[in-house]
Amino acid sequence: MERTAGWWDGFELWVAGLPFVPQVALVLLVAVPLCRGIAWLLDRGLAAVFVLLRRDASKTEDR
Repeated sequence: MERTAGWWDGFELWVAGLPFVPQVALVLLVAVPLCRGIAWLLDRGLAAVFVLLRRDASKTEDR
């Protein structure tokens, strides 16, 4: 765990040492796809839970 923490500290210092525009570009290139992937996984997971609980959207549209 200490090795991972040391690597992360070094990476963080490297990013902090970059000029503003490359920092923004790097964050956007990494954060946007990562957040989109997490949101997609959460959406699929919650949809499966709702189907299991019989609370899926197809039943609420019939009302």
